[in-house]
Amino acid sequence: MAAIDETAVRARIGAFRTAEGAGIPAGMVDSVATREGLVQVALMVAKADAARQEPMRRALEADLAAMPGVRNATVMFTAPRAAAPQPQAQAQEPGTLLGQVGSIVAVASGKGGVGKSTVAVNLAVALARQGKRVGLLDADIYGPSLPRMLGTKGKPEMAGNKLVPIEAWGLKAISIGHVVEEETAMVWRGPMVLNALTQLMTQVAWPELDVMVLDLPPGTGDVQLTLAQRLKLAGAVIVSTPQDISLLDARRGISMFRQVRVPILGVVENMSFFCCPNCGTRTEIFGHGGAEAEAQRLGVPFLGAVPLLAPIRETSDAGTPIAASAPESEAGRAFAAVATAVAAGLDGAGPARGPRIVIE
Repeated sequence: MAAIDETAVRARIGAFRTAEGAGIPAGMVDSVATREGLVQVALMVAKADAARQEPMRRALEADLAAMPGVRNATVMFTAPRAAAPQPQAQAQEPGTLLGQVGSIVAVASGKGGVGKSTVAVNLAVALARQGKRVGLLDADIYGPSLPRMLGTKGKPEMAGNKLVPIEAWGLKAISIGHVVEEETAMVWRGPMVLNALTQLMTQVAWPELDVMVLDLPPGTGDVQLTLAQRLKLAGAVIVSTPQDISLLDARRGISMFRQVRVPILGVVENMSFFCCPNCGTRTEIFGHGGAEAEAQRLGVPFLGAVPLLAPIRETSDAGTPIAASAPESEAGRAFAAVATAVAAGLDGAGPARGPRIVIE
């Protein structure tokens, strides 16, 4: 397969003509990224013109996909950089994305390595086992883990010009890992990551859902802020281990969501304790109870403690989430309890108001 690079893609865009013979001005091309046969192009289009330009976008996407060496091509619209937001736009409620979802729950952590994705997957499965229509969106573009943890292989099918979510364990799920090879490194700058994330929300045929669980990347950066601004988040679930260094970062996560006016559904203490499977001796490797104490101090709900157990790791690696494969196990019951607490928080929470950005 012939290699494809940015120069070749830009040349192809320059030669492209619509059925009416119109070309694409060079100034309209905001960015071009290529990686191992994957092509992503962002075109600057005013919001008012987006619907009119949609046929052109689809035609260009098909034209780029036909290039030798291209395995997948995506063309998306982005707002012109020079466009200033209108005063009335600042007052609008967010939520034009994923409007068919009843409640959108963000699972977040202030740092990596606390088992956030494991909690997100098993929370989603446990909610589905409770009879809810649940979606799971992997918002970690740099480190997608859902395909492995759900045991799903192969690329999603297409319905028209949209991807069909993967079905697994009672969930509708999608991840950038479903459209790229597992070992492919996503060497993208911030704007391309945000565009890819927008595509996972807008160019996927999401059905009507009761709950959408978002597995966020660790930290408090662009992805978290963008989602808080563009979605009506029903709330955030913060995952932490009991140790002080993890709790310090969890505080930052809670502070960020409070600043953008997203309710905190609660805190989960993951890896809470370890019991030796041979002798039954309990060892608190990372301490114990720190997350519960922190939740009380900050005035947010404590959703439950999940023990550090080998079967959780084994089922995650095997693509058989323990909330589905062993729901009556100690870990399965722990995740079910967290899901019950989250569901109760959603039932009692009003719709989240999006942030209003004020520059002084």
